[in-house]
Amino acid sequence: MKEVYEVSPRELEFFFTDQISVFDKVIPTQVPHKGETLCRTSAHWFQVVEDLGIRTHFLRLEGGDRMRVRRVEVIPDYDKIMPSTKNFLIPLEVIARYYVAGSFHDRIKGGRIQPEDAGFPAGHVPAYGEPLPEPFVEVTTKLEKVDRELTRDEALAISKLSRAEYNDLVDAVLKIDARLNEDVERRGLIHVDGKKEFAMDGERRLMLVDTFGTADEDRFWDVQEYERGKQVELSKEFVRQYYRKIGYHQALMDARAAGKPEPDIPPLPDDVTKQVSDLYVSLFERLTGEKFR
Repeated sequence: MKEVYEVSPRELEFFFTDQISVFDKVIPTQVPHKGETLCRTSAHWFQVVEDLGIRTHFLRLEGGDRMRVRRVEVIPDYDKIMPSTKNFLIPLEVIARYYVAGSFHDRIKGGRIQPEDAGFPAGHVPAYGEPLPEPFVEVTTKLEKVDRELTRDEALAISKLSRAEYNDLVDAVLKIDARLNEDVERRGLIHVDGKKEFAMDGERRLMLVDTFGTADEDRFWDVQEYERGKQVELSKEFVRQYYRKIGYHQALMDARAAGKPEPDIPPLPDDVTKQVSDLYVSLFERLTGEKFR
């Protein structure tokens, strides 16, 4: 998680904390080194993206766990966003998926996504961990209390993007991921999926914002383990799987479906916290090629 501070009319400061959240719940546990690894990983990828000729809001690092970024307006009332609005956060999250994993697998298994929609032949039953025939790009809400999946038409209505602008956004995601996927593969990693956020700058040009390519926003697997038939989670998905294992995720989903009060999320045990901290440090080094200390 990160805290956002307004430091000037044109700049924000992101402070990356050691807190962690899953399923829109903040876990009452601090994970040592988490904030710094995410901050430095994000800075690494922003510099890579700028080399690709894609605008970003990144300005500079301010220590290991803080960065300065360009400030844009956040407009939670969709009706106040116009096709001509400039310098604003596009209220969408864009997820690109390359393997059958996580909630995507759940939705296919539950019939909410048909295999044909993901590029599989009719009648095929996708297995967990199976590569997708083609990238699967979808969008959700960004500024609502709980993320909501959107059709393209719904995304256009909310964001007021033109179809051309929306297509440019999707093209940018795929271009960024093509480079990211290539880089991490050389370091023994598989990029399974990840989310990105964008804004329009002061001239209504697309600009990558927030953070991406980290253990929080993206899912990574180890190549060698994958070739042995195992999907070893090297991301925050490790934490999600822990809460699935102890039954909390199912209890939360049942409560949400029934409209009942949601159960509090329990803290991580000390041994799991240590594993998560080690995971963040190790993944930072593998993603960036830098030593943490």
